[in-house]
Amino acid sequence: MSDRIWRLAASLAVAAGLGGAGAHAAFAQDPSLTIAYIQKQGDQQYFVDEAQGAKDEAKALGHVKVNVVNVQMDANAAISAMNVMVGQKVSGIAIVVPDQQIGPQVIDMATQAKIPLVSSDDPIKSGTGSLAPFVGFDGYQMGYKVGQAAGALYKKAGWTASTTRVAAAFEEQLSVCQDREHGEEDGFKAAGGDVPTIVKIGTDNSVVDAQNRTGAVVTANPQIKHWVVWGCNDENETGAVTALANAGLPADNIIGVGLGAYLTCKDWQAGQTSGNKAALFISGHDVGSAAIKVLVESIRNHTPLPAKTIANTTIVTPANWKGVMGGCS
Repeated sequence: MSDRIWRLAASLAVAAGLGGAGAHAAFAQDPSLTIAYIQKQGDQQYFVDEAQGAKDEAKALGHVKVNVVNVQMDANAAISAMNVMVGQKVSGIAIVVPDQQIGPQVIDMATQAKIPLVSSDDPIKSGTGSLAPFVGFDGYQMGYKVGQAAGALYKKAGWTASTTRVAAAFEEQLSVCQDREHGEEDGFKAAGGDVPTIVKIGTDNSVVDAQNRTGAVVTANPQIKHWVVWGCNDENETGAVTALANAGLPADNIIGVGLGAYLTCKDWQAGQTSGNKAALFISGHDVGSAAIKVLVESIRNHTPLPAKTIANTTIVTPANWKGVMGGCS
């Protein structure tokens, strides 16, 4: 058995020992609630922050325990985690699915067990096409803000489309990434005019994959002097910017606008000049907190879950990031 599977098994075993009674009936007997938070890529900084936000909100609400399970990008592990949580009759479930195709199964499992469920970050649908209650961000609007920032920087730099390419790195089959990419293109056009040729780079949304795949793209386009970079998350953008820098492009020839700011801020914190020129700050902590809050309020007040709970976002730069974000972990 691999180390990762051992770690998942251990996480689920702990969760099993902490399981509480189910949903609304549980609160009538005991004010203590147990909420499961099943996350993909739980070691990424955004999701680490999200888990912490969930725990902080649980502490603030009182008599709430949060069990976080990291299933990485394993859809089977996510279903296994759901089985454990349903079997232990947890009070509620928040889930960031590693694959949106398991949405119908996840929703059906929670519905059959009468456990309230919210999808976090990535929307999921039932077998009949109904969206699960969602907590996260508006993907298109996020992308639009990133594109606007990139377009404004492109226009200010005085670059031309003939010598510029856009490196758009994202997980192409993920709907939230598709929404962000569409927004980025529209936002750029609104602020910078005609969009230079876009090179779409399919990744798994990790730094390493974005860096490797962008490196191949740069090698195939040695004549391009200027690159605009955006992606589905900070991992994609910073990975692509690193690949460009490794290929010998100076920082002044790269306009990278991140989505998350939790990685782009590291260069700014270090006082390092790089191609990371701006980023859309999104708070995983806020999303985790909101997911727990809406679940607990629904359970304790016997009210329906809101269809959508949307968190705020803000563009940050080397000049203002500290005032907006407070720090860079």
